[in-house]
Amino acid sequence: MNNSEIGALIRTLRTEKGLTQSALAELLSVSDRTVSKWETGRGCPDISLLGSLSDILGVNIEEILSGGLQTNTFVSGNMKKSSCYVCPVCGNLVISTGNATVSCCGRKLLPLQAQKADPCHEITAEVIENDWFISSKHEMEKDHYISFVAFASSGEIKIFKTYPEWELQVRFPKRGHGILLWHCTKHGLFCKNI
Repeated sequence: MNNSEIGALIRTLRTEKGLTQSALAELLSVSDRTVSKWETGRGCPDISLLGSLSDILGVNIEEILSGGLQTNTFVSGNMKKSSCYVCPVCGNLVISTGNATVSCCGRKLLPLQAQKADPCHEITAEVIENDWFISSKHEMEKDHYISFVAFASSGEIKIFKTYPEWELQVRFPKRGHGILLWHCTKHGLFCKNI
């Protein structure tokens, strides 16, 4: 932890938000001298202030403490190379087209690695009326089901949220080939080229 780097980051983020030292100090219920002390590297925010500081500046606490922001470079416009993140607590789904730091329910999420389906997780894709008709015999019980099905082509991703105790049947417009992705709540992410 480098106080000078942390201070420089706080100053940069504060000015990006259009806040003066006094305005930031007022939001945090500290003196403007305290904010000045942080920004000049002569001190560091108290741990009790990090949550509020993170919310006000719009960055993660980890980034404040590291004193820098990681920026991504554009990887690719191909949606087939997107990453899927699923929260193990609430089931929230996040799709990223490049590298990302994702968290949900207080947990840092890692991108899921799609695997080839075993016979228990196989999905059927057939063409009906110029659509891909997707179905599966996978159990759809409250604690074990397919939570979403997605079709990724080079230019787009279409996602259907599925629900427990409903039969798994979805349709995607057939526009060329792509990757079919689906997520089992117990066994992870699966994929299939169609």
